[in-house]
Amino acid sequence: MQGSILEVRRLTKRFGGLTAVAGLDFNLRDGEILGLIGPNGAGKTTTFNIIAGTYAADEGEIRFAGDSILGLPPHQIARRGLMRTFQHNRPFSGMPVLENVMVGAHTQFRRNPFSRKASGEEQKQRRRAEELIEFVGLAGLRDADVGTLSFGQGRLLEIARALAGEPRAILFDEPAAGLTAAELDRLAGIIRGIAERGIAVLLIEHDMRFLLPLAERVVVLNFGARIAQGTPQEVRADRAVMDAYLGDAAAL
Repeated sequence: MQGSILEVRRLTKRFGGLTAVAGLDFNLRDGEILGLIGPNGAGKTTTFNIIAGTYAADEGEIRFAGDSILGLPPHQIARRGLMRTFQHNRPFSGMPVLENVMVGAHTQFRRNPFSRKASGEEQKQRRRAEELIEFVGLAGLRDADVGTLSFGQGRLLEIARALAGEPRAILFDEPAAGLTAAELDRLAGIIRGIAERGIAVLLIEHDMRFLLPLAERVVVLNFGARIAQGTPQEVRADRAVMDAYLGDAAAL
């Protein structure tokens, strides 16, 4: 049985009188693709932001690779091997694709990546960045300015940059949003390829046609609480899940 790389226990977050996340429990296994779904306002992105260190939790525990990461700043969490992508592409403007990906490796540099002493390390990370650019399908654009990329290409750049940090797990926040059908097919293949490398994937997504064939397990939130978890087939058949989606079986 796979071990758990990420464990979330009794996680709670309040904003004034609103409880955005309410006593949430789930785990992410090594090399697994786990979907986190729910209606708008269910607490999905808030959960991501707590795990990634952007928000502080009011209660609960988060353990990554056996160690507590609750309360750590985002850069320390990333250094431990837990990366994230965002709903909107965030490239470093004025830099080519290759250098953008290399920036993602900053957590692995022992020295200032721009110092002369780091030249050997920089070459290693450059080769790694080139391999990742090829992995996501951007090899022909390695020297292109990021400002020339399409939206879908920018999404692939985000993934390559996250992988450059040599993560043990990646949090994907709605990666399918705004992509064409062909881009969705490519993205699904890349995410499967990431999991095959032994990297765990936690995936927030509204597009169930994209997520359910991809995820091994699914956790469903509503009003900040977990209402179901299981395989995609089990979740599809869960009455509480159907009610949360207003009985729209087509959405699932």
